[in-house]
Amino acid sequence: MKFTEILVTAAAIAGVAAAPSKKRATKFQFVGANESGAEFGNQNLPGQLGKDYTWPDQNAINTLIGKGMNTFRVPIQMERFIPNQLTGTVNETYASGLDTIVKYITGRGAYAIIDPHNFGRYYGNVISDVNGFGAWWTTMAKRYASNSKVIFDTNNEFHDEDNTLVANLNQKAINSIRAAGATSQYIFVEGNSWTGAWHWVSSGTADGMGKLTDPSNKIVYEMHQYLDSDGSGTSTACVSSTIGMERLQAATAWLKANGKKGIIGETAGGSNSQCIAALQGMLGYMQSNSDVWTGWLWWGAGPWWGNYIYGMEPPSGVAYTGVLPSLTQYI
Repeated sequence: MKFTEILVTAAAIAGVAAAPSKKRATKFQFVGANESGAEFGNQNLPGQLGKDYTWPDQNAINTLIGKGMNTFRVPIQMERFIPNQLTGTVNETYASGLDTIVKYITGRGAYAIIDPHNFGRYYGNVISDVNGFGAWWTTMAKRYASNSKVIFDTNNEFHDEDNTLVANLNQKAINSIRAAGATSQYIFVEGNSWTGAWHWVSSGTADGMGKLTDPSNKIVYEMHQYLDSDGSGTSTACVSSTIGMERLQAATAWLKANGKKGIIGETAGGSNSQCIAALQGMLGYMQSNSDVWTGWLWWGAGPWWGNYIYGMEPPSGVAYTGVLPSLTQYI
């Protein structure tokens, strides 16, 4: 999702409570939500825990697991994990917070996606140091190499960059993760142009991305798709009741033609009948093409969203109460 500043207010992380497991209704391998908080306050780096950023609420995640979700994408800031330079040393204070939430999610049997939510940038500058990017990923991958429930997401929504550079950064991340000993985990790769499914092919991002290789053969192509007029995910209005399916058709054809697997790593729509119909149509279309689509993740959950238009945070997020009940067959 494209945003430059998020106003946050402090909230305490709730205690853990056991949630009943639920048999999942869908054929999708991955279904869940983005758990925001640790990427907030990116205009103030490194920032202060509880003031500029927070970690996801374990109790809320537990509730979503009880609804059948099994995958949680945890956005972070690259600069908070390794400050000053890509080849630097880990900020253990921030890293320990990541350790805690990853351990909780994977301990419940769910997948934890580590998402450097940086839009292909480091301290606001486009990352052109391919080797430095690889070094950052080496450090991260070594930390979680023994946890097969961790998924590595190369970077959130590269945009306005050279397509070849984006492909090279993705390949370097893959190579570095595997060389660090993390050989069992899935790697989610993201493309240029905000990794949008609706222009995955037309933007040219697919050309270089289709050439990525992985010795473990566990690449999943992460695309994002919102249903408002410009696809930015900033409106509760959806273009039509069929727009979700329509915006995925070209990407679906590309996945099939190239023998690739994909996931919609971010999607959302307003809590209204047209958006719900569009979401149901999109997810139904994906389920009919589950040979290439592995699942979907809602944007977004997290303890500091307040009355956010797409809020999935239990118990009162507008999407949790108004949209999720209509999507249960796809969870």
